[in-house]
Amino acid sequence: MPIPDEGLLVFDGECGFCTRSLGWLRLLDRGARITSLPLQAPGVPERVGATREACKATLHFAAEGRVLTGAAAVNAALAVALRHPLPERLYARTTALQDRVYTWVARNRGRLPGTSPWCTRHPSVC
Repeated sequence: MPIPDEGLLVFDGECGFCTRSLGWLRLLDRGARITSLPLQAPGVPERVGATREACKATLHFAAEGRVLTGAAAVNAALAVALRHPLPERLYARTTALQDRVYTWVARNRGRLPGTSPWCTRHPSVC
């Protein structure tokens, strides 16, 4: 499957680790192909066909009519940002491991190093 030209990433804007991770993705996304929106902004979860609770539980990435969550979403977003299929190819070979790691990170993200949450810096959007 060809790499989409762009995508929408829905992240937890109240999470410092999520905000820091988004910063790393933006550094890789030199072509500004990824639109990132906090799940707390009005109507954002609905844009990926999800509820606020579902978006709070796991990252969502939408591109060309396809919505992915969790580790699959991370790899798809990286593939779009880098314009290279390597992240998704790696995920296809290590799905079980990456899904376990993603689940652990998602459960413990409040304890992981982060930065000032996106919604703290942009309260008018959240």
